[in-house]
Amino acid sequence: MMIKMLETLFSPKKIGNVEIPNRIMRSATYANMANPDGTPSDTSIELYSALAKGGTGLIVTGMASIDQPGRFSKGQLCFFDDAQIAGHKKMTDVIHEYAGICIAPQLNHAGRASMNPKFQAITPSPIANPFTKKMSREATLEDINAIVKSFGTAARRAYESGYDLVQLHGGHGFLLSNFLSPHVNKRSDNYGGSIDNRTRIIVEIYNEIRDQVGKDYPVMIKLNIDDFVEGGLTFEDGKSAVKTLIEAGIDAIEPTGGGPDTMMNPKGRSYPMAKISSPEEENFFLPKVKELKPLMKETPLIIMGGIRNVEFAEKLLVDGIGDFIALSRPLIYEPGLPNRWKSGDLSPPLCVSCNKCGSTGMSGFLHCVTRKKAEKRKARLEDQGKA
Repeated sequence: MMIKMLETLFSPKKIGNVEIPNRIMRSATYANMANPDGTPSDTSIELYSALAKGGTGLIVTGMASIDQPGRFSKGQLCFFDDAQIAGHKKMTDVIHEYAGICIAPQLNHAGRASMNPKFQAITPSPIANPFTKKMSREATLEDINAIVKSFGTAARRAYESGYDLVQLHGGHGFLLSNFLSPHVNKRSDNYGGSIDNRTRIIVEIYNEIRDQVGKDYPVMIKLNIDDFVEGGLTFEDGKSAVKTLIEAGIDAIEPTGGGPDTMMNPKGRSYPMAKISSPEEENFFLPKVKELKPLMKETPLIIMGGIRNVEFAEKLLVDGIGDFIALSRPLIYEPGLPNRWKSGDLSPPLCVSCNKCGSTGMSGFLHCVTRKKAEKRKARLEDQGKA
């Protein structure tokens, strides 16, 4: 039975016309566990089913590629072929067995981080891949038009696969944030220069999705509002992008920041996965979120970034600072966390933000390394006690 002090956190709210059963969202997290054809593997289904069973109201999958040139890895979910629809529907059918739980794919083009060896990476302006150091090529207008169309077609496939809504990935150094960032985008045409021009491709993608799936299918975005690097997207421009997307009709925004340049910078905080070693380091995007909320009008704002105290999360919702709470690392360690909180156990997540989930290679988000070690240690001690 839900305790009264968390009644807002565990109350339903709509994104577009889709009702989410509570305000807890699983923030999209790359997992690298799809089948080679881009469909969900049994392991993928197991992961997202655990989140559904654990009480997460809205599950957003790891980034899913909208085309072959923008693919990040062989283990990535994909939506570039109608043949993939049946495999995705297998997963959405399983998730929907948990009454009211909603699921969305995060549609993405990897941009400078694309790793398909058959294609040279495409970016607004040539820049090195942050992982392989290989140079990208500048996107032509034909490339841009094709990418816009591919996002729309991917959303149509997601709709036909039974996903409740979709999220665009506009953050963390991938293609859409490449366009937003003057660190990457040096163009002098209609897709470069002013922040309105740098936001243009996202607006065009949103409109293309509307053309392909209609006005009633919700479209969210995870959006960099600050690159946290010199010469990158500033918060002032980030606020302008938010205004533009709200005017376009976007159904919800999850503000974020940073990317490979900050994650690989040992001197600064590793946004978007800043380590948390004290309560003072929690809620690291909150100051910027507070400035964004007045711009949002009726558009739901999803707060992410180091939220660990459930009573404070409830207060953020009650005070109208945000509409949903997004978690990732805590749910990797403890997929049943929402149900634990709902039952009355308000202790903090067991996750200690060690970031080993993101530092163990391409499959780092398959499992929580720290949890696995703790489980093995517990089992070993129990065996010793029985001996």
